[in-house]
Amino acid sequence: MPRKKIILLGHMDKPGVAEAIESLRAFIDEHAEVLAVCPANAIDGGCASQAELCVVFGGDGTLLSAARALATANVPLLGVNLGKLGFLADFTIEDFRQHFPAVLAGDVPAIERMLLNICVRDAVSEKFCATALNDVAILAGEPHRMIELSVTHNGARVISLLGDGVIVATPTGSTAYNLSVGGPILDPALQALVIAPVAPHTLSARPIVVDSDKTLTIEANRVNRGTSVMIDGQATTRLAAGDVVTVGRADQAVRMVPCPGRSFFDTLTDKLHWGHGPSYSR
Repeated sequence: MPRKKIILLGHMDKPGVAEAIESLRAFIDEHAEVLAVCPANAIDGGCASQAELCVVFGGDGTLLSAARALATANVPLLGVNLGKLGFLADFTIEDFRQHFPAVLAGDVPAIERMLLNICVRDAVSEKFCATALNDVAILAGEPHRMIELSVTHNGARVISLLGDGVIVATPTGSTAYNLSVGGPILDPALQALVIAPVAPHTLSARPIVVDSDKTLTIEANRVNRGTSVMIDGQATTRLAAGDVVTVGRADQAVRMVPCPGRSFFDTLTDKLHWGHGPSYSR
């Protein structure tokens, strides 16, 4: 039976990543055919199109970059955490050694995670387009005065927002920036988006969950010279007054291999201490 073709992707500048790949290489070669070993910022597109699995070594940021870069290749991602939190990259080195043969055998099916398509347009043309796995955030920037945004959902007015910005998060991204500003946690299997205002200058603007089948439109009514659109906390572009940002669910999804025996709620509890009860004194 032919061995599965895989690529190894790593944040090679992160301490311990290159060493971890090297220490696992003999083990990996026993079970799969490695087409390429790529730095996170230089993925071999030709190899990616042939690969049946991409093993990502690093942290959640490396996995986010890989998800965007490999979105059109439709190759499943398996994240081995060598960073801090490891919320998305949830395999440890030990988990990887234990479950890698079962993953290759097809006994650990990949699950789909929603992607977003984001476009920024001015009065003439598209200025910027990107894909996001976690979120898109519009942030006030220098000189840090409040900005004014208008948000519509499939043409229906959602909110006219005066504040420091807004976040639109996928279910995957609901545990990232959205969570930090008080937004809700969504089950990753949902087809929904969170709209979360950032420091709104009102008591009535609260995060809201909307259907992802419809397009969100965000108009920049008043912004600062440093106002920006940030994708997954990694890619940015400036936003000018009059620009329009459209956010919609992408046709393609990212396939991610989950660590067997660990549910989403296990990860919430272990990594974010969700659901822990109070500490009663005796």
